[in-house]
Amino acid sequence: MTERLADIRARIEGVRQLGSVFNAMRGMAAARSQLARNQLVAVDVYAQTIAGSIGRALALTSSARLEAATPSGGAGLILLCAEQGFAGAFSERVLDYLTTQLADYDIFLIGSRGIDIARQRSIEPVWASPGPSHSAAAPRLADRILQKLFERIAAKKIDSLDVTFTNWQAGRGFQIERRRLFPLDLGRFIGLDFRNGPLTNLPPETLLHDLASDYMHAQVCRAILHSFAAENQARMEVMAAAKRQADKMLDELRADERRIRQDEITDEIIELSAGERALRQRASLGNRISIADTESPYAKLL
Repeated sequence: MTERLADIRARIEGVRQLGSVFNAMRGMAAARSQLARNQLVAVDVYAQTIAGSIGRALALTSSARLEAATPSGGAGLILLCAEQGFAGAFSERVLDYLTTQLADYDIFLIGSRGIDIARQRSIEPVWASPGPSHSAAAPRLADRILQKLFERIAAKKIDSLDVTFTNWQAGRGFQIERRRLFPLDLGRFIGLDFRNGPLTNLPPETLLHDLASDYMHAQVCRAILHSFAAENQARMEVMAAAKRQADKMLDELRADERRIRQDEITDEIIELSAGERALRQRASLGNRISIADTESPYAKLL
């Protein structure tokens, strides 16, 4: 019984430490998710500034087409999955969103966990990369993605690109979003004021090309940050569920500890009671033997 009680107490200590780990991981995920959301505000302002610049630059050229180009070649797709574990079915949701269509795209797959799951499903990307370990690395990753994209565009392997990522919003939960990145649909800037063109020494086509590249970079950064924040939100929920399960297990172990301790106390009381009865019986037997010896006829001869 004592050995079993010691084993349960060791398990209680192990579960308590595990719960502390879950709390720490949840706190780290919450901090990372909030930081990414704060940085999204800056990225949105940056993208809006570039959008305004594109709108003004369009006033410089009469050859700019406001309608989106019709894809005629291969299509590319950026899939933003989970980089680390303990995020539930985060990567599976992204891959399931386009399971029947993935064969039609050149896949740019981001996220180590997502890469492993994709390969288990026999999905081979044309390019894969680990996701960012912190939100500040999003612009650098966007640079690498766009570099690979432009290489494939120059090689005439793709002429359109979409990005698919997970977005989390309070009250709505996790939602998969898909956005067109390339070719840039200039029609989205039609509500802007084109009349006041900027002063520039660059040819209008060169200026528009550079601004469009910067705008794409901002949109890729935005998708990466949304995915990063959502991944850490998913990790928060997984860690919260794990902590609840650990607390439940801890309550059960503590109940077992109290029950076993009570059984030990009961056994000790029974042993003490049995020992006391044995002593009383022995004392009573000794007294009867003494009385019998005194009343014996031989006792008078002594």
